[in-house]
Amino acid sequence: MRSSNPVFTRRGFSQGGQAGFNAGAQHQTGSPYAGSPQNPYAQPANPYAQQQMGPDGTMMQPGAPARAGVMTIDSVVNRTAITLGTVIATAAVAWIMDLPLGIGIVCALVGMGLALWQSFKREPSPPLILAYAAVEGVFLGCISNAINQAVPGAAMQAVLGTMAVFAGVLFMYKQRIIRVNARFTKFVVAASIGFVLLMAINLIVALIGGGDGLGLRSGGLGILFGVIGIVLGACFLALDFKMVEDGVAYGAPEKESWLAAFGLTLTLVWIYLEFLRLIAILQGD
Repeated sequence: MRSSNPVFTRRGFSQGGQAGFNAGAQHQTGSPYAGSPQNPYAQPANPYAQQQMGPDGTMMQPGAPARAGVMTIDSVVNRTAITLGTVIATAAVAWIMDLPLGIGIVCALVGMGLALWQSFKREPSPPLILAYAAVEGVFLGCISNAINQAVPGAAMQAVLGTMAVFAGVLFMYKQRIIRVNARFTKFVVAASIGFVLLMAINLIVALIGGGDGLGLRSGGLGILFGVIGIVLGACFLALDFKMVEDGVAYGAPEKESWLAAFGLTLTLVWIYLEFLRLIAILQGD
């Protein structure tokens, strides 16, 4: 089972989250998931997972101190900071220039195309990822400005909500309160497919019949589905953390740090938009 995050479906750092919380450590203590065929980075044939000779002549195990040219937590953090920084910078420009919402919608469509392009590429492309971040930032700046004018303070509340979800999920993940395993992954994938299908049907009905379609994005149902969307975003974050952790533990190439940053950015944008929509419904007239 692959991740619900499209960025990781072609890499599958831990396709289905089969490795435990600390993949490297569990590999040494007899975890039933270490070396699983579900995890390509844990395979004996994977050159990044091979035991390496350390400077003292001993064999290095998966999860040992980072070697040159492999993914590390620092490399993921740095790439994520660059990608999110690009999103924030272009969003600020769009907000300050008061760009019309129409431009934002065009940028959203372009961003969707760039995201799909990167998702189906065999290798991560930093220019493509940063281009996505730039146009997505313009979209976020436009829609945030428009909603904030109707509901003052909505954008800042959505930012704070997104930060709170990120911090909360990271804390619960590191404390093993959230355990990403095969059952968890299957549930998230099934729920996300159902959610996206319902939203697509709602949009089609709205385009054909006008109004708000099935009413899934306004009123009581809008609030309910907004909360569901945020919860799913939190689940996506847990999957992202798991896959980054496995990539680090099993020696994924350093270039995969850009892919990890891209996936985290996609998830954070999802959560922010769901918060923005929910706040607009709750505080709207």
